[in-house]
Amino acid sequence: MARPAGTLDLATALAPYAGTLDTRRAAHLLRRTGFGGSPTEIGQYAALSPEAATRAAMDFSASPGPLAAQLDPMYGRGKSKMDTKMARHQNDLALTNAWYDRMLTTPTPLQEKLTLFWHGRFTSALQKGASGNDMLVQNNLFRRFALGNVRDLTHAVASDPAMLKYLDNANSSRVHPNENFARELMELFTLGIGSYTETDVRESARAFTGWTLSRPHPVGSFMIDPSIHDSGNKTFLGKTGNFDGRDIVDIIFAQRACSRFFALKLIDFFVYNDPEPEFVDAVAALLEKNRFEVKPVLATLFTSDVFYSDRAYRALVKSPVEYIVGAQRLFGIPEMDRGAYAAVTRMGQRIFYPPSVKGWDGGAAWLSSNTLLARENYASALSSNPKMMQAEWMASALRSDPTGLTKNLVDAILQGDASPRSVARVVGYLNGAGVETMSMLSGENIDERVRGAAYLTMATPAFQLN
Repeated sequence: MARPAGTLDLATALAPYAGTLDTRRAAHLLRRTGFGGSPTEIGQYAALSPEAATRAAMDFSASPGPLAAQLDPMYGRGKSKMDTKMARHQNDLALTNAWYDRMLTTPTPLQEKLTLFWHGRFTSALQKGASGNDMLVQNNLFRRFALGNVRDLTHAVASDPAMLKYLDNANSSRVHPNENFARELMELFTLGIGSYTETDVRESARAFTGWTLSRPHPVGSFMIDPSIHDSGNKTFLGKTGNFDGRDIVDIIFAQRACSRFFALKLIDFFVYNDPEPEFVDAVAALLEKNRFEVKPVLATLFTSDVFYSDRAYRALVKSPVEYIVGAQRLFGIPEMDRGAYAAVTRMGQRIFYPPSVKGWDGGAAWLSSNTLLARENYASALSSNPKMMQAEWMASALRSDPTGLTKNLVDAILQGDASPRSVARVVGYLNGAGVETMSMLSGENIDERVRGAAYLTMATPAFQLN
């Protein structure tokens, strides 16, 4: 049985879920480990045990591999300023297209979900000199480490060209140490505010001096330039020695605050917001036990009792990317719908362009009067896409009576998670404006009305939630 909210304790926070999967729980797992599933996919997962379903979601053997995009690595270098600007815009668009195409079609959606997770955690952007090629390299770094070791990932991020440019460390020298990366490494990436001092920031910045690129622009590989590296002793988080950046990362990961930081981020993204301190402690201990390997930690979370609890069910607000990709995967539309790029920006999220190094706030911040309107407008536009009616499951959903068709749509799109008022609204629409006594849909208007009913179903509160 699902544990009631508020009764979680340290001894049982990660207890295995003892129940079986059904349609609602299978859909819940698919939303959290990816972007949701079609009724067919949900049915396949519902037939598995929680452990087998989790293994299936975490199996990346069918992964398409690194993301590829047709980019000009020089993006117009040597051309006019206008031509260079246009070439860079084309690169940015090609990169965005490539990632959305991958999210829409991948057989390993958890890999892309985790790539999106790390993109919002170790934030860089197509700004401050970071090119499309830099961001592609970083994106594939996150994909490669999706279920890997977060300490190793942090080491890799510290020498990543996009990060070196975005947080200015490529220009940091012993004469002028730049503190941007050193500060954000602790504040936003690994420890959180209150776990370090300003002295720790300065000493860390000294350790990362000379971490630069072999060529400054537009492409270049990581290198350590000993001529501008500060090789003197540093005192950092209570340790003293001739540290470089690698030592700094290792010292950070020896702090209890680090395991709690990542535990909180994983719970917040995959389970629910504002978790109990004992839940965070339990996941932090699991991270430490597994030496910061993510895969066994997520496997435990996805098979835990708390993951399937009432508190966790539809407890997270879908990000704009999750909303759009999930909607299109539901209807089997394998390329971005017309207007989707503008729509996702109006909803508040533009991949490769986070608003700041903090990334996106997420959670309830995704929802406002403006962004909800953008979601409804997108769902309305998607309902006019003729490919919606070509979804394999739509044929079995069609019914000539409004009540039966509404039930099928609500079951397929929301797994029945709609209020009586929402159901009545869809039935009323299918009956025809102001006509509550119709019992059949005519052949002339059924296609239009089914699409409109699908839009109304996607406009319900439940569809905004993971």
